[in-house]
Amino acid sequence: PLLCICRPHSSCLLAPNLVLRNTCARGWSNIPFITVPLSRTHGKSFAHRSELKHAKRIAVKLGSAVVTRGDECGLALGRLASIVEQGREMMIVTSGAVAFGKQRLRHEILLSQSVRQALHSGQNQLKDMAIPVLEARACAAAGQSGLMALYEAMFTQYSICAAQILVTNLDFHDEQKRRNLNGTLHELLRMNIVPIINTNDAVVPPPEPNSDLQGVNVISVKDNDSLAARLAVEMKTDLLIILSDVEGLFDSPPGSDDAKLIDIFYPGDQQSVTFGNKSRVGMGGMEAKVKAALWALQGGTSVVIANGTHPKISGHVITDIVEGKKVGTFFSEVKPAGPTVEQQAEMARAGGRSLAALQPEQRAEIIYHLADLLTDQREEILQANRKDLEEAERRLALPLLKRLSLSTSKLNSLAIGLRQIAASSQDSVGRVLRRTRIAKDLELEQVTVPIGVLLVIFESRPDCLPQVSALAIASGNGLLLKGGKEASYSNQLLHHLTQEALSIHGVKDAVQLVNTREEVEDLCRLDKLIDLIIPRGSSQLVRDIQKAAKGIPVMGHSEGICHVYVDLEASVEKVTRIVRDSKCEYPAACNALETLLIHRDLLRTPVFDQIIDMLRVEQVKIHAGPKFASYLTFSPSEVKSLRTEYGDLECCIEVVDSAQDAVEHIHKYGSSHTDVIITENEKTAEFFLQHLDSACVFWNASTRFSDGYRFGLGAEVGISTSRIHARGPVGIEGLLTTKWLLRGQNHIVSDFSEQGSMKFLHENLPIPQRNTN
Repeated sequence: PLLCICRPHSSCLLAPNLVLRNTCARGWSNIPFITVPLSRTHGKSFAHRSELKHAKRIAVKLGSAVVTRGDECGLALGRLASIVEQGREMMIVTSGAVAFGKQRLRHEILLSQSVRQALHSGQNQLKDMAIPVLEARACAAAGQSGLMALYEAMFTQYSICAAQILVTNLDFHDEQKRRNLNGTLHELLRMNIVPIINTNDAVVPPPEPNSDLQGVNVISVKDNDSLAARLAVEMKTDLLIILSDVEGLFDSPPGSDDAKLIDIFYPGDQQSVTFGNKSRVGMGGMEAKVKAALWALQGGTSVVIANGTHPKISGHVITDIVEGKKVGTFFSEVKPAGPTVEQQAEMARAGGRSLAALQPEQRAEIIYHLADLLTDQREEILQANRKDLEEAERRLALPLLKRLSLSTSKLNSLAIGLRQIAASSQDSVGRVLRRTRIAKDLELEQVTVPIGVLLVIFESRPDCLPQVSALAIASGNGLLLKGGKEASYSNQLLHHLTQEALSIHGVKDAVQLVNTREEVEDLCRLDKLIDLIIPRGSSQLVRDIQKAAKGIPVMGHSEGICHVYVDLEASVEKVTRIVRDSKCEYPAACNALETLLIHRDLLRTPVFDQIIDMLRVEQVKIHAGPKFASYLTFSPSEVKSLRTEYGDLECCIEVVDSAQDAVEHIHKYGSSHTDVIITENEKTAEFFLQHLDSACVFWNASTRFSDGYRFGLGAEVGISTSRIHARGPVGIEGLLTTKWLLRGQNHIVSDFSEQGSMKFLHENLPIPQRNTN
């Protein structure tokens, strides 16, 4: 710590940095004292986007394209207001004075010219007027006051005080001016006043060539990008947000073929980028922004370059960035050891195509080998799982710990399921579904093909990883896996074994495990890299993913509100067994009973009494539906909603008048997952089976049979309640789509016109049988 012996003085420039004692150092002119550096020391910038939520001081640079309208004149007030409304503690480095002044001077010139012409000719000939080229300094001088007046008006709406500061490059070269600027900014921020900072373009000299950004200690303020970087480092801001009219930094000029947005940019990556022209207005282009960003990053300030002009996102772009969402380009000094998630998706696509090109027996061989590894490496897997359980015991509830836990019996069941998948995979990819002779020597085939790249997001269940991997391998799909952090040790080992199995035929990259800090919402935005999202987890997870997915289909179910209807002709023994198994065997499962429907005439009968006694013994909490409650003098707590998924030892009981009434109730309140009828009347059962529109409809069987393994599919990627080709437990077939193959001999459509020489035949041809032994 430095010690200054001085009187307390409000204007002492050293006050923020020194411990004060009695006399003012400024009076000791003959005694040298230490010059305190005001620039930020080389602190650490944030390494990951997720850390940006800890940013307390933010500098926002609004580019000319952000604050001006499309005609380059005036301010885009809607954009600015939406950015201001997000207000955190921030400094704003703004452009726009030149554009604002240009509009004002054009108006004045047109007005004066029209007056002169009217005096000379007696006519207003505005259409013949030529507006002279306006000098930028004059425009800045004319526009600066109007620019600040608009900022003042907007900030006043939010009860925020703003202050204007104009600077030039010389203010940073003169030590005293630099100190004054630093002290002023600190004082404004201390008083919660937002500094609005701009280069004084009315007097600023032309920038010196080759003097910009020559190191941490030298940065020439020749545009507002370099000014923002300089101030961000001087003021020790945690985050600099540079808003422009493009989404961020691309590896080639935006709009060019194959241009890709760079999610994270690291120092040294400049050679991999081809810069285009600067924006339509303003002094700097993207190259200037990148240089400024790297300088600020080296000075300890994190940087994001993003779009501040997009009408759908500009209103919350700053909030999204601070929350760590994948917006724009994030500059980081910490390069991850592994590939980015975008690179992993590309690897999965390439690996999936190689996988699909293998022979069916080769894909089956990979799955058989993975099944063997699950049993051979049992001890290593269980040891990794124990590490997960030890770390999760303090923060996970018991039902989630059960999902997380692996055992010898679970691994054996997994291996059996994988062998079932391998056996059924022989007739999956490339299977001919239809053959048609369109015309002579023109034959059409419809064949099964993989969907592409699957993203499977799962919580707490490491056994999901080999199951889903095996289904993806069997169907020839590339796979991205995002597991819960609570199962990280188990997932990493199981993924390693999966890649070991894939390596026997050189397709190791087909299955990728996302280990980076990608948020689920960010993964759902990769619509150019992912073809299908399959969430496996809580209903909240599924709903969040369905909401976040933009342009990517989501296969799954958001709720598992499963019903059991006890018909008037139900067997007492079957009722108690099926209801107990459906509700109590695993109450947290999505295929567990949530609502029990009872025929009205069964109330106050031995059947009803045995059901209630069994539920009490199993400690199931009962909620009464409205109709059921009306029959009781003292009823259980009335249900708040008939659309409730309890996921615990709780259920709703409601009364219906018939099988028809039960079907109507389920259609109204169910989730189209799994529903059951218990009856000895075959006709009633068939009515229920045929008229109920759920993914799985059972007669005299537990809801818990709704499972890919129990159906003989080997495993499932999830249960779909969507009304698409894949419904219910989704196995290999649900992960395939089709393509059409047409084989011709110099055929053209005009040959089939009225004057043409050929005619359509459209004959169905036999489908060849594949050897699947």
